[in-house]
This record gives sequence, structure tokens and C-alpha cells, in this order.
Amino acid sequence: MFFPDATVEDVKWLNELQTVSAENAARLMQAFQSIDVRETATQVTAPTLVLHSTQDGCVPFEEGRLLAGHIPGARFVPLQSRNHIPLEHESAWAEFLDAVWTFIEVGADRPSAGPSLGRDIS
Repeated sequence: MFFPDATVEDVKWLNELQTVSAENAARLMQAFQSIDVRETATQVTAPTLVLHSTQDGCVPFEEGRLLAGHIPGARFVPLQSRNHIPLEHESAWAEFLDAVWTFIEVGADRPSAGPSLGRDIS
């Protein structure tokens, strides 16, 4: 559900990143399903960028739009992807990088290619 377009390497990376005990996995699932940040989100005063994949299989697209709508002045950017986290081999990765670089105002100094998610970024 996270990466329907993932390579075997991408799936291995995500599995390693999320490796926890069964007990902690159950706790995390329960916490994720019970968190409600709608009221708190209205109090955010920092510049905020919300990016969400249009065909995300984990979190419905409208939830991303809803979150951004609760944060005053938030910028919402839909990413044309089926993946929860855009993969570097899809066009949404370039959209993601462009939105982030624009948001932090790097402008002309932005690199032509970004780091791979979860991999060495030094």
C-alpha cells in the first residue's frame, strides 16, 4: 500500500526503516488511528507545506487536503503518484523536490537531482 510502484530495493529500505517488535507495531497502529490534530493544526503559525499523493493507498488524498485546510496559510501540493512517499524514478519525485525547494526559497541554487529517500544523503 505504501509503494505500489516500488522496486525490490525500495521495499527492503522501507522494511528496514520500519522494523519494530510486534508489540510496538500494534501500539503505533493504535496511536496513528487515534490521533486527531484538527484543533492543534489551527494554532500552527510556522510556514507549512503539505504534500500528498493523489492516489495514496495508505492515507486518502482528501485527508491531506483537510490537514492543510486546518493550518492557517498552509500550501497544499498534490503529487501525481500512487505511492505514499514519491519514488525517485517517477515524475512525482521531481514535483516533490520542486515544491520543497520552492518552499524553502533556494531558487536558482537548487540541485538538479535530490538524494534518494532513506539512503546516504551526504
